[in-house]
Amino acid sequence: MRYTPSSQAVNAPSTVLAGATTAGTTPNLSSSATGANAIPLSAFTQASSTTEALSINHQGQFPSVTVSFNLATHASLGTAISDIEKAAKKLHFPASLQAGFQGTAASFENSLSNEALLILAALVTVYIVLGVLYESFIHPVTILSTLPSAGVGALLALRITHTDLSVIALIGIILLIGIVQKNAIMMIDFAIDAERNHGKKPVDAIYQACLLRFRPIMMTTTAAILGAMPLALSFGNGGEIRRPLGIAIVGGLFISQLLTLYTTPVVYLYLDRLGQWSLRTRRRLLPGLFGAPSAG
Repeated sequence: MRYTPSSQAVNAPSTVLAGATTAGTTPNLSSSATGANAIPLSAFTQASSTTEALSINHQGQFPSVTVSFNLATHASLGTAISDIEKAAKKLHFPASLQAGFQGTAASFENSLSNEALLILAALVTVYIVLGVLYESFIHPVTILSTLPSAGVGALLALRITHTDLSVIALIGIILLIGIVQKNAIMMIDFAIDAERNHGKKPVDAIYQACLLRFRPIMMTTTAAILGAMPLALSFGNGGEIRRPLGIAIVGGLFISQLLTLYTTPVVYLYLDRLGQWSLRTRRRLLPGLFGAPSAG
């Protein structure tokens, strides 16, 4: 059957039938291979053989392609992510093409993006608790001043041992926030008690606190370092996960122990003078609220 331009019916043209040589032969048993008004397929399409994907993956409403990669020997995930981002910027993707990380790389990026907020929240919480404990806005800063030395010590230990700053190492640095402060707390707590209850001067109070609290500080720090040493020296299955935690704790405790024994008394004296100056200024400006300034 061929196409006819009539919109009413489709009929076989008279020229189609052929080969009816005998009477009584039923028509339509034979048809012509060519006919008038036929449109060839090549007039409006082109056919060719090629290969194509069996399925197209989508992320949301957009087609997506996953490119996987493995880390080379002694290569860190953070370095690999940075290198991939630099290479993607050099390619100058069009606006319709977007790239992003999935799986472990995405989890690593999310953990790093929230790490600063977690550390800030921990510092604010510690400051509030210490402020309520000592009834002061100044002395909690003295205790928090021991944290930078712990962070520097942890980073130096990781660098010396050629260990990457992984998520586990960041957890160790966060743990140092609670461990390292005990050195300053032992000294500051004794010094404040000597000032308020025994009438000692700040210099004498902090000097006596350093003498009397030296042995407890050394014992607790040594116990903490020895407790983290098995993690830092762990080998075998899963040792590569635990090792950065132990190295960060040991390095942070060791450096902070060496520095805070000398820096904490200095910071305490300077901040105590700042607190006294602030109190005198408030009494002078607001005598009705803070009382009249003293004669000295």
